[in-house]
Amino acid sequence: MAKYLFSHYSVEGEPRPAMTDEDMQGFMKSIFELEEEMKAAGALFFGGALHDPDTATVVRMSEGEVLTTDGPFAESKEHLGGFYIIEADDLDSALVWASKTSAAVLHPIEVRPFAHESEV
Repeated sequence: MAKYLFSHYSVEGEPRPAMTDEDMQGFMKSIFELEEEMKAAGALFFGGALHDPDTATVVRMSEGEVLTTDGPFAESKEHLGGFYIIEADDLDSALVWASKTSAAVLHPIEVRPFAHESEV
């Protein structure tokens, strides 16, 4: 089975629809049900939601020294909000899971296959 990365992005400053507590509970229930379906099918490998980009720390090497800076590496209005790593037989199967994921998280999903070790 191949592994695929599902990424969903948030756009800084983009208005989000107002949610009541009941709406939020329904939203979280949809995500929980999707994850349970993925687990039962043996598709879910790993996933997680991320804090806002202002919590990021960038680590880089410069002339043999470790440098750390606050915030995201790229200046961008779009940032990674969360991800799943799934296992699927092929891209078509992964796209089925991606469509369910997009419906649950209310964001577009970028689907990218992992490179095989021989391709790196």
